[in-house]
Amino acid sequence: MSTCSVSKGCFVFKPSTKKRRSSEKAAHDFRSRSDDAEDTELRFVTCQSLWNQIKSETEQIQEDLNKQLLDNLVSFLSRSHSEFQEKTTEWTCRMKFREIPTAALVLGVNVTDHDLTFRGLSDALQDNITPYIALLEAKDCPGIKNLMQKLMGQLMNCDIDVDSLEDEDCVQVSQNRIRCSMSSLISWYENVTKKTDSETPSKKRNSSSRHWQSPPVIVIFKDMESFTTKVLQDFIVISSQHIRELPLVLIFGIATSPMIIHRLLPHSVSSLLCIELFQSLSCKEHLSTIIDKLLLTPRFPFKLGEKVLQVLINIFLYHDFSVQNFIKGFQLCIVEHFYSQPLSVLCCQLVDVKKRVCSLSHDQCENIRRLPSFRRYVEKQESGKQVALLTNDSFLKEETEKLLEDLHVYHENYVSILRCLHVFTSSLPKYPLGKQIRELHCACLETRVWETEEYESSLQLARMLNKTDLVTMLQQCVEILMSSSGKEFDKTVEKLKEFLTQFQNLEAEASQERDVSVSSQKELQKKTDLYHLQKTLLELKESRRSKKLTKFEMLRFEVVDYIDSLVRKYLVPADHRTLHEIMYFNAATVLRGHLNAAPRTALHTALNNPHWYLKNQALKCDGGGISNKAPDICIVYKLHLECGRLINLVDWLEAFSTVVMAAEEPNADAASSDQVDDTIHARFIRAVSELELLGFIKPSKQKTDHVARLTWGGC
Repeated sequence: MSTCSVSKGCFVFKPSTKKRRSSEKAAHDFRSRSDDAEDTELRFVTCQSLWNQIKSETEQIQEDLNKQLLDNLVSFLSRSHSEFQEKTTEWTCRMKFREIPTAALVLGVNVTDHDLTFRGLSDALQDNITPYIALLEAKDCPGIKNLMQKLMGQLMNCDIDVDSLEDEDCVQVSQNRIRCSMSSLISWYENVTKKTDSETPSKKRNSSSRHWQSPPVIVIFKDMESFTTKVLQDFIVISSQHIRELPLVLIFGIATSPMIIHRLLPHSVSSLLCIELFQSLSCKEHLSTIIDKLLLTPRFPFKLGEKVLQVLINIFLYHDFSVQNFIKGFQLCIVEHFYSQPLSVLCCQLVDVKKRVCSLSHDQCENIRRLPSFRRYVEKQESGKQVALLTNDSFLKEETEKLLEDLHVYHENYVSILRCLHVFTSSLPKYPLGKQIRELHCACLETRVWETEEYESSLQLARMLNKTDLVTMLQQCVEILMSSSGKEFDKTVEKLKEFLTQFQNLEAEASQERDVSVSSQKELQKKTDLYHLQKTLLELKESRRSKKLTKFEMLRFEVVDYIDSLVRKYLVPADHRTLHEIMYFNAATVLRGHLNAAPRTALHTALNNPHWYLKNQALKCDGGGISNKAPDICIVYKLHLECGRLINLVDWLEAFSTVVMAAEEPNADAASSDQVDDTIHARFIRAVSELELLGFIKPSKQKTDHVARLTWGGC
């Protein structure tokens, strides 16, 4: 590509974006794994469509969960701004002491999720309060000068309103010509606010609908714990001295505890802040909502197996508490399932199942016959039907359509009964089946939950519930089943309502029995002869010995037994259902290999067997030999595995030279051999330095010409 420049230099030409070609490349990569490219395009489109639906759903969930927090922050900032604008007594008093309105936003240790929260906060503030927002990170602000440059750079890039682009040459200011100081920032703010005040009435009306007059300048410290104390102190002290001229508001993003403010800032500086605390939703509650909306719903046909779900939950609980990483892992499961399972073309909505089943080819019918769950299903059928299923493709398609419809119905019923069971078990002492519904879901996916000891103990505890709790649980179950899309729960709802009616009748009968007992006590208090008194007392004693169940206890047992029957009918594990492989992703080992990184094992494999990654046939070594064509660091690494705790550098160099010179001609010139020795020496030093950088060796203080080996066991 030519230029019109006459001087030599480096010119950058940005490539044009080609979205269509990138999507075609993605589809090509999607089909590159298997030789059978049948229905690959449809699988790719289905995967993409499913992920787009899930992505929009997760964004909506996160927006709803953060709505309360963002509303509170907007309310706080609007109060601070109104007090500044109206010059009320409280604000004047605050100005007297130079206090800066500050919001301490406690977001939790899931730092990777903070960007999404701050992005939503920035959008909400720009829509409702002010266009002047700066997001600062500690890595960009090692000193106060860098902080001011970053602050002014972000603010001056957003000072142009969409309605006033024709005045761009008047407003746009080059940052290089401005001295980054608070006085320059105040001058810029005054010029910008004067410009908005002098706008035409129509433009002013449009801008005022989104922002207030003289909007505040909001500075967000995304990771307050990472900022140095001196930078924060200097910025706060300088800002407090100019707070009358500049309506500044600070937002501190805190991952640990609000006490970090007082640890970083002395009292003389923290007293310059008017701090209000805001707490975000717990990341565990966030995860529970995500699982509830994405997995425990019949809306999406794709499901996770028990082991795969357990891998994602364990990574969340024991590694990073990151909801975003959980969603990315879920996305990886979707891609891997549609990428590796040829029959995933049938993992679609129920309305599309019939059309796709009818278009199946003979090879895909054979793939269905190879499924383990379908083999078990065939073995249970009559001999005539077995022959038809294994030989007749048309009959197989009809049966596949019925089985997939049954699988969709199973999902609808499973979710509803799972929620009902969770209503009963989530309030039991010590939570035998778990406090969260995700724990109960994993238990039901793993095995027949009614065969576990935890389930038996849960039933025993449920048989001791009081009437108030039992009635409340039954009412919640009725609401769950009535809101369900399943068509089999009409009789179940009637039965539960019948139980509720019987509990209400028991209350009336109990009040009558209390009246009868009171009257009997009064009769006992009347004067009577010794014989009748003795007879009455004996009858009372016998009734107490028999300990007959009361009507309430019998009804409670009946309710628990009925819930148990629903569990046994509808909460059958998914891997017991025919064709579950089409909709369930169970490759936990593949997922663990992608997400649970083992850098030391991967590093040993790369250094010990470079052919594994480089795929170069010349690097293949049989019998544990060392190829002289391998990279220098690989040769040095394999030689160091043969050494003990201390490695002699001279011997190591000689061994390295022997391996490298194995392919050299023996009749080489002396001069050239000296040159080769210097080159080999330099290559050896570089390889040893790389090993030291990777942590395999370190210099030894015992002997200067030795290094100490740090790793053992080969990996």
